[in-house]
Amino acid sequence: MAKQYDVIVIGAGPAGMTAALYASRAELSVLMLDRGIYGGQMNNTAEIENYPGFKSVLGPDLSKKMYDGSTQFGAEYGYGTVTGIDIDGDKRIVRTEDGDYEAPSVIIGSGSEYKKLGVPGEQEYSGKGVSYCAVCDGAFFKGEDVVVVGGGDSAIEEATYLSNIVKHVTVIHRRDQLRAQKILQKRAFDKDNIDFVWNTNVTEIKGDNQKVTGVEVKNNKTGETSSIKASGVFIYVGILPMTDAFKNLGITDESGWIDTDDEMKTKIPGIFAIGDVRKKHLRQITTAVGDGGTAGQGVFNYVEGLKTKK
Repeated sequence: MAKQYDVIVIGAGPAGMTAALYASRAELSVLMLDRGIYGGQMNNTAEIENYPGFKSVLGPDLSKKMYDGSTQFGAEYGYGTVTGIDIDGDKRIVRTEDGDYEAPSVIIGSGSEYKKLGVPGEQEYSGKGVSYCAVCDGAFFKGEDVVVVGGGDSAIEEATYLSNIVKHVTVIHRRDQLRAQKILQKRAFDKDNIDFVWNTNVTEIKGDNQKVTGVEVKNNKTGETSSIKASGVFIYVGILPMTDAFKNLGITDESGWIDTDDEMKTKIPGIFAIGDVRKKHLRQITTAVGDGGTAGQGVFNYVEGLKTKK
């Protein structure tokens, strides 16, 4: 028989941990499920400077503080890869690779993952020079030349981080200007060992069958092709919602984002969505926390309403 809770939170990023905190503090029984370590993409962030209460905080440190807070009122934390959600009357059954769990309400906060470039060599050299996490892998390239692909906040923040470790960073961006916040741009532009290649796409990641040796690029204005030597390629070209397990519910759009109202409710009663999986404009730790608090209160109201019906 599936173990029962008042609410199951799928994902233990900042949104999920906040939802678990609010729901458990309201004396609901809470299970927080994640397929990896709590904190989500915060663990891949070297330094967080835009979270209130901290001048600067390391991503893993903030993750640990949030986790301690999220479990202080009895919320349980467990590892598990969710494969789907089934609806049976007022019951929502969460299926995982290791078993099932049951609750009247579910909060989906499964987060996002980095988009792939989809070019030859990317998959072949993943873990052999191709990376999506500078904090995780940057130290392997000390004193070497690397490439960063992208022009948003993550790309420029990680390029700056890498510049303190590696010999040289080449940022390759498909546009003629960056999309990152101005403060991040200035820090990168001020670095002597960061160069920028504009209006350019990576067409192939090259290697010697053991490790990355460089990239092939093409200028999207002139059509000119060239090669750039590098030992590492760090890719930051956007994110994709991790919602494949929930598409059968009909709550995602064509790109996989989940539609909710202002109370984080989906069109299915008792199922809420928070954080990066939501269809919204700004995806930050602060907005994720707001989503989580709203959903935590929402599931309390929903569960109490079901009790009143009975």
